[in-house]
Amino acid sequence: MLLSMTGFGKAIGNFQSKKVSIEIRTLNSKSLDLNVRIAPIYREVESEIRKIVGDSLDRGKIDLNINLDSTGDVKNFTINKDLAKAYYADLKAVNSLIGEHTDDYLSVILRMPDIYINEREELGAEEKTWILNLTKEAVDHLNEFRRQEGQALEKEFSERIEDIRRWLNDVPKYEQERIEVIRERIKKNLEDLSAKYDDNRLEQEMIFYIEKLDVSEEKMRLSNHLDYFLETMKLPLSGKKLGFITQEIGREINTLGSKSNHAEMQKLVVDMKDSLEKIKEQVLNTL
Repeated sequence: MLLSMTGFGKAIGNFQSKKVSIEIRTLNSKSLDLNVRIAPIYREVESEIRKIVGDSLDRGKIDLNINLDSTGDVKNFTINKDLAKAYYADLKAVNSLIGEHTDDYLSVILRMPDIYINEREELGAEEKTWILNLTKEAVDHLNEFRRQEGQALEKEFSERIEDIRRWLNDVPKYEQERIEVIRERIKKNLEDLSAKYDDNRLEQEMIFYIEKLDVSEEKMRLSNHLDYFLETMKLPLSGKKLGFITQEIGREINTLGSKSNHAEMQKLVVDMKDSLEKIKEQVLNTL
């Protein structure tokens, strides 16, 4: 089954006094490009979090955000009391020096540098396991999103491949007509030149000319490539391979166009190219 490289996954959980939300967004990329923004307390398990995400998502431009909110049961900061006393003494001395009269020192002190002490707690084994499991949950939600998008891609690919096959099957309708048009054009040119020609020699030259314009091999190879695309689409992580197959499909369509020498056949080729370009655009978004 196909997976889209574009996706979003989110998981929210509570551990003691903490509420944690994990969000993962992905866009298409040729390789794994993982950008992590993580709450400081979980820095020590960042490498394990990166491994979980990298192993599960394979490739893509990935933004991972782990946000931490306190439920209010525990305070994370305390006031540096010794520093507050020093600020108070200095402010009071300056106040006396300049002759101002105020008793509102506290509001000023609370805005001074380094007045708060961050009480960073240790990350326990139970919480480590919990945050890693929450990361896996977010990844699972993202992959479910990717699967749903992948189903839509698979449907679109199948329809466009069958469109190309239908136009390919219309090509033989014009092949015999094309030969007759070429034959008549050559004859008319010879007659306009008032040149005498041998019918047998003309027929030999026509056979040689028509062989150069024969598209039997191109039709066979293009049909095989279309089948191969549909087969590969069922394989896991087939996006890059599908990209290579579209290149081969495009090569056969281009050759078919260069040999067509017929207006209706050229129209079919243009339709094939248009459908193929739409496939290529979406293959870039396929994992």
